[in-house]
Amino acid sequence: MAVKIRLKRIGRRGQPSYRLVVVEEARPRGGEVVEDLGFFNPVRDELTVDKERALAWLLRGARPSETARSLLSRLGVMEEWHKAKAGKPAS
Repeated sequence: MAVKIRLKRIGRRGQPSYRLVVVEEARPRGGEVVEDLGFFNPVRDELTVDKERALAWLLRGARPSETARSLLSRLGVMEEWHKAKAGKPAS
């Protein structure tokens, strides 16, 4: 089962907000999710993510979308993932 970390749009027309979710690669954007990792509101620039779960999914092979990668980089999750892949302890 190939999985991706990507955004799922929620919210009203003109007031977008998104959930950062883990989904099977073949599922549509609004389809069934495997796990909900966090929330992003671009209007207020709010970002809340469970960093430990996101890192665990990345280590299991989940591939983030370009936007999800950008959001995870903001929080330092991608840096921790690169360190873990290189065998360096997380600081």
